[in-house]
Amino acid sequence: MFEYISGDRTIMLRGLIVWYAGLWILLAIDPYDRQDWLLENLLALAAVTTLLLTYRRFQLSTSSYVLITTFLTLHAIGAHYTYAEVPFGFWLQGTFDLVRNPFDRIVHFAYGFLLVLPLRELLMRLGGIKGVWSYYLPVSGMVAQSGVFEILEALVAMVVSPELGTAYLGTQGDEWDAQKDMAAASVGAVIMILAQGFARRHAHQ
Repeated sequence: MFEYISGDRTIMLRGLIVWYAGLWILLAIDPYDRQDWLLENLLALAAVTTLLLTYRRFQLSTSSYVLITTFLTLHAIGAHYTYAEVPFGFWLQGTFDLVRNPFDRIVHFAYGFLLVLPLRELLMRLGGIKGVWSYYLPVSGMVAQSGVFEILEALVAMVVSPELGTAYLGTQGDEWDAQKDMAAASVGAVIMILAQGFARRHAHQ
């Protein structure tokens, strides 16, 4: 179920580290708002540090590391520009006649879509969950995490740098932004877990 191919895996993981480290350093140069960039990177760096420190004792599958790195890549881009000012988001806004820059919503969707399978792996290996619970609990966990992160973001904005609250939270004037972000993450998680379920069912037919 989870792949651990030593030679190819080592090359892949080193490549992921080089990719993210190089991108992070590049995007650390002259970000749109230095203080906002620092706030945005607090949780990301904590996550990367945890993965590095626990690698010898607990290794995730290669696919999980790829999914995590993909999400961290999107987050690094959002942190560099601030989520409300990402150029690609403005392109989408103009192309599809949207009312706001949608990049932050895309990343919240990606949070659920890309990270629900690594969470599923953790629950299956550490908690021993199986069957339908191995599909339900990861989605439930992503919904819970999304809510917790919205609360943490608000607390960080209020305590660390209140003047950066709007830029850091990326609300863009939407009073329901937090709820929509949580919904986006939830939808992403459901789509990915359903795709995983259908793929496994098809593989066993």
